[in-house]
Amino acid sequence: MRYWTGLLAFTLLLGGCSVTRTDFPVRTESVQAEVEELASNVTIVRLTADNISGYSAPRNLAGPRTTMPGNGSWDYRIGVGDVLDIVVWEHSDLTMPAGERRTPAESGLRVQSDGTFFYPYVGQVEAKGRSPEQVRVDLMTRLAEYIPNPQIEVRVVSYKSQAVSVTGEVKSPSRQPLTDVPLTLLDAINAAGGLNEQADPRGVTVRRGGKTYNVDLEAFLKNGVGANNPPLRNGDVVTVPKLELQEAYLLGQIETAQTVDLTKDNVTLTHAIARSGGLKEDQADARGIFVFRNVNGSFVVYQLDASNPAAYLIGSSFMLHPKDVIYITSSPMHRWNRLISSLLPTITTVRTANDI
Repeated sequence: MRYWTGLLAFTLLLGGCSVTRTDFPVRTESVQAEVEELASNVTIVRLTADNISGYSAPRNLAGPRTTMPGNGSWDYRIGVGDVLDIVVWEHSDLTMPAGERRTPAESGLRVQSDGTFFYPYVGQVEAKGRSPEQVRVDLMTRLAEYIPNPQIEVRVVSYKSQAVSVTGEVKSPSRQPLTDVPLTLLDAINAAGGLNEQADPRGVTVRRGGKTYNVDLEAFLKNGVGANNPPLRNGDVVTVPKLELQEAYLLGQIETAQTVDLTKDNVTLTHAIARSGGLKEDQADARGIFVFRNVNGSFVVYQLDASNPAAYLIGSSFMLHPKDVIYITSSPMHRWNRLISSLLPTITTVRTANDI
């Protein structure tokens, strides 16, 4: 609040110094002292063709690569609650039949809380933390005592042990199971109904193992940054935040005072002025186009002198930042006319009284 109060007072002070001419920066000692009292750290920059290149770099809207560690290849490991379907070829007595009304998931073998399941002849079989292939090899070895060269197939038919959670600005926040097919960040969000209209794909976070990682999903969608669509792991919590508007503010002698949306696009100073309808004719002082910016707690004030229309070419290279305040000062003639308009009724009244 203190920042915006100081900025408003500073802006009004500059506007009030333009009764006769808008010279910036102000050189009068008394006015300069007032400026320093309002904002002690003020840097003033006149925008010219010589220095505009230093302010023309567009903001990086693509986002960086995520800092999440590399995941390597995906190899599903069986866990408690998973249901296994085991087929021993040519030995139907060792194969759990599904039947017409029973699916493999209903007739399969569930991994118990101790991480094992029971199988005829061999007893308890360790499954937790193993791949289906490892369980198959174990069963083949142990059944070989009873069946010559057993041919076995092991597959997971119901994935219950591992999942990720998707929360926030998605259409159907939910728990998404992990299977033998890698589940990427985009897959998980799509399975949760996709992003809703308020979502910010650039601000997605993934919480894993007590750490939170920022993942700019839009950098993957628009720029193909593959690292920003990582495979997820058991227990990951994906959060999609609500989009927060990033705006600049256009005030003063402009046709339409308004905010400038910088959330998804880069906007230049000239573009913002044109979008608002331009400067008010006969009221604005084209020499006094100011951009106020807070940089690490200090004010930087940029001035564009557009009394020569060619200066708008310079403004078309000046990139606005969120929370910038663009202020257009009043012309000296307009201020003089307002002063005369306010005095004339009083003068007329006095003259009429004298005549009477």
